[in-house]
Amino acid sequence: MPSVRTPDPNPGWLSEFALDEARSRVPILYVEAVPVRVDSLGRIEHVGLLLRGSASGELTRSLVSGRVFHGESIREALLRNLEKDLGPAAFPRLPVSTIPVAVAEYFPLPGVTPLHDPRQHAVALVYVVPVTGDCAPRQDALELTWLTPAEALAQEVIDDLEGGRGSLLRQALAHAGALEA
Repeated sequence: MPSVRTPDPNPGWLSEFALDEARSRVPILYVEAVPVRVDSLGRIEHVGLLLRGSASGELTRSLVSGRVFHGESIREALLRNLEKDLGPAAFPRLPVSTIPVAVAEYFPLPGVTPLHDPRQHAVALVYVVPVTGDCAPRQDALELTWLTPAEALAQEVIDDLEGGRGSLLRQALAHAGALEA
């Protein structure tokens, strides 16, 4: 006779211990999003960057980012993480294709690639996502700042992006044709 179990209320979640164990053994898949405001022709007018406190107590800029859970599609993960960081009224317009604008690889040891995450080896699929609603930072994000592409690409902003994400921002804006702005 099969056993009857209560369904897991959070399928795809790992305990902190299990996540630490997995991070020490295998790369973890993430999605990252560059939230943007676009004009009627689809040109990027503003880029949204999050302000977060780092583990070392510093304030740094970041992109929308989060893990892809077991059994979750890329679209579902992207939407969940956008809502988690920007709030339910952000109204993101997910890309038609799930082909990312960049694939980022983070290593726990600095210097292997420009991207660094001391916790783990991770691979992130990066997307540019227009948002049309009101964004209110949530979870561990303290603030969302909207910058023009030129302001976002200023060296002091690029340097302030955690883990080397400035290179991802450049790639994403180049892909979207927003480097001349």
